[in-house]
Amino acid sequence: MATKRIENRFNLVEENWIPVAEKGLVSLKQIFSASKLKALGGNPIQKIALIKLLLAICQTAWTPKDDKEWETIGAKGMAKKTLAYLEDKKECFWLYGEKPFLQIPGIKNAKIQPYGAVLPSVATGNTTVLLQSHVEQKLTDAEIAQLIVQLMGFALGGKKTDNSVVLSKGYSDKSKAGKYGPSLGFLGYLHSFLNGSCILETLWLNLFSYENIHSMGIFSTGLGKAPWEDMPKGENCLKAREFKKSLLGRCIPLSRFVLAKKEGLHYSEGIGHPTHKEGGFDPSITVDFSGKNDKALWVDPEKRPWRYLTSLLSFIETEKTNGFICYQLKFGIIRSRKYNISKFRIWSGGLRVSSNAGEQYISGSDDYVESLIFINSLDIGEVWFSILKKEIKDLEELSKIVYGRVINFYKDQNAKRDGENIAKLASSLFWQLCERKFQSLVDACEDKTGKKVKAIRPAFAACVNKSYNAFCPHETARQIDAWAKNRPNLSRYLKA
Repeated sequence: MATKRIENRFNLVEENWIPVAEKGLVSLKQIFSASKLKALGGNPIQKIALIKLLLAICQTAWTPKDDKEWETIGAKGMAKKTLAYLEDKKECFWLYGEKPFLQIPGIKNAKIQPYGAVLPSVATGNTTVLLQSHVEQKLTDAEIAQLIVQLMGFALGGKKTDNSVVLSKGYSDKSKAGKYGPSLGFLGYLHSFLNGSCILETLWLNLFSYENIHSMGIFSTGLGKAPWEDMPKGENCLKAREFKKSLLGRCIPLSRFVLAKKEGLHYSEGIGHPTHKEGGFDPSITVDFSGKNDKALWVDPEKRPWRYLTSLLSFIETEKTNGFICYQLKFGIIRSRKYNISKFRIWSGGLRVSSNAGEQYISGSDDYVESLIFINSLDIGEVWFSILKKEIKDLEELSKIVYGRVINFYKDQNAKRDGENIAKLASSLFWQLCERKFQSLVDACEDKTGKKVKAIRPAFAACVNKSYNAFCPHETARQIDAWAKNRPNLSRYLKA
C-alpha cells in the first residue's frame, strides 16, 4: 500500500508571517524586496530570533570575502542575491510537508506539548494567570512559524521536553530536564546588533565576511551549512557535530527538535551547544574571558541596556587587550568607520529568566528589556569613549548619592528599614529620568572641549533632585529639617 504524501503548505517565502513595525506581517520575499520596511516587530526575544534567522539566510545566499566586497555590493546587492536564493530554494521553506522548515519528522514519537506550554509569557499548568495575555490562545500558522524560529535558540530549560526519545544511537546527554537554549543562557543573555534606517540596512550592517568569521576564532567549521537545506538526523550525528561548530549553528542552533501538529508540538531536546564558559557563544552576546571566571552580560530589568554602553564598546580602547567583547558590534562599527557609514543605532535587548531545580521560568521581577542608542560612527574614537566613560561613571556616583541621601533622610526619621527599600525606588527613578536624556549625553561627548557635556550636566543634577524630592516628603517641621539636612550637594559634579 502506497504511503500517503504529506501536502506542502504555508511557504515562508510567500506567506506573511514576520512581524514588522508599523506594517504588520510580511513574507521573506517582502523583507528583501521592500526597502522601506523600517524594523522588525514583536518582543525583544522574537526580534533577536528573527534577525538571527534573516542573517543566516543572507549569509547562506552571499557571504562576502572581506569588508571591501561587503561595502562594494551594499545592502541592495545583498538583497538581490538573497531574493535569488529564496526563489531557488523555495522548496526548503514549507512550514508543513514532508520536509517541514526547521523541524524533525523523526521526533514524531515524542510527547506533544500544547503551544502555550513552550511560550515564556503564557501561563500553563498551575501557573497563576495575572493578565489576559497570559492565557493560552490558539496560534495561527504565522505565529507557529515565529515560535519554531524562537525555540531554536531561546527555549526555556525544564521538563517539558520529552527526552525519552533519542534519535542518535548511544547519545546519552539527554537528561530528564531539557537544557536552556544557547541564545538564552542561564539568566538571559543580553544581545546587541547594529540597527540601520531599514531592515535591509540592518541586515547588511550585521553581515559577517569570511574574514570576520575566521578572525573570531570560535567557529572551527566556518560558516557552515544552512539547516533548512540539510537537517541533521539526530542529536549527535556527523551533521549535528559539524553544525554546532559553525556560525550558522549559532544563528539557528536547533536546540529543540520539534514537529508541528494542529494540537501542539512534538517536543524534545535537540543539539547541545557549549555555553560561553565552554567557549561557545553568539557573536551578538558580550563576553569577557580576561579574568579567572568567564563573564557574560546578562539582562537585568533594573539596569536598562543603555547603561552597558561602555562595556559593549570597550573594544574602542586600543591599548586594552582584554575585557568585554561583542563581535557583532566590533566588526560592524570598525568597518562603518572605515567606509564612512556615519549614522546607525545600537540595539540591545533580551529576556531575564529565573531557574529553580532545573526549571526555567519568568518570575515576578523578570521581564523583557530593550534600548536603542543613536551613534555617529565618525565621532567614535578613544577621546569620545573616554569622555563617555567618565560621564557614565559620574552618573553611577549620582545614583549612589540619591540612594545614600534618601537612606539618611529616613534614618533621621527613625525609619531606617523603610529607608532602604525607598532608597532603591529613588535610585530606580533616577535612572528612569536619566534614560530620557542619555541620547543627548552620547551626542555631547563628540565635543572634545567638554563644553557640551558640561552644559548638559544640570539636566542630570535635576534628575537627582527630582528623585530625592519624590521620596523624601518635606511637609512637617521634622521632615523639613531632615530634608534640608540630607539634600544632595551636587556642586562638585556641576563644576567638573
